[in-house]
Amino acid sequence: MSAVSRSAVALAASILVVCASPCAGVAHAQTPPPAPADADGYGISLAQPDFGLAALPTSLRIPQGRFAFRMSHRFSRPIAGTCPDEGPKPEGCGGLGAFVENFFGFDSSSKVGLEVRYGILPGTQLALQRTNDRAMQVLAQHQVFRSASQPMTVDVLAAIEGQNNFRETHTLTAGAVVTYLATDRGALYAHPVLLFNSNPDSDNETDDNHTVMLGFGGRVRIGSKMYLVAEAAPRLAGFKPGVDHISFGFEHRAGGHLFQLNVSNSFGSTLRQVALGGPGNGDWFIGFNLSRRFY
Repeated sequence: MSAVSRSAVALAASILVVCASPCAGVAHAQTPPPAPADADGYGISLAQPDFGLAALPTSLRIPQGRFAFRMSHRFSRPIAGTCPDEGPKPEGCGGLGAFVENFFGFDSSSKVGLEVRYGILPGTQLALQRTNDRAMQVLAQHQVFRSASQPMTVDVLAAIEGQNNFRETHTLTAGAVVTYLATDRGALYAHPVLLFNSNPDSDNETDDNHTVMLGFGGRVRIGSKMYLVAEAAPRLAGFKPGVDHISFGFEHRAGGHLFQLNVSNSFGSTLRQVALGGPGNGDWFIGFNLSRRFY
């Protein structure tokens, strides 16, 4: 190789060395950083897209200073209520045929709940809910544990519910929401809850006046925007009328909206209403939830 060739090669090598560092910096700058696993409530959480399952809460965080809205709707006519052999025929009996004739229960009366949720601080949220039987629940929830190595969180919650627009029969609730996120495919939940003064008719001497409840549930994403959801809330001790609450449903997400069609054996949407259970008799009721995030 001639001296001129060697000089040209050396000059080219020098130019490559000088450009390597800034060129790599430009290439790195053009590559967007990966999105964080949890953006503190901003954007869409594929594993848990809503603040509740059917009635039980999740651990989805709401950004500070932001709002969310949720409406629950439970129709009172059972899907396939059975009629007694004798005596008057109550509303809701007649089997599946009568259920279809009543437009899948939509012709019946319903229990409706409206909830507004607000982010007070990062990881802390406050929810106000009112149902059309004039019950009102105020719930505060705060995330106290967030594992850096495992997809697990723990929230504590406290709530108070009053009847007749918060003027009568107040029930205090303390509990937790333990969440395990299965990557972006769904989540599993456990809800240990203790309710004080859950029995509206207790004489405080012979009747149980409190309820110990252990809820559990989960949500599974079956498509880019569709989910299956299920929950149950067995009462372990104390006042436990009726049957334990069970609900399952199908969900579809559209931007900040989430629509859920569900089937439940009770009408509850607040923690106290869930603890009171369902009417029994093997009846199931159709309903829906509609959520909207304003961020």
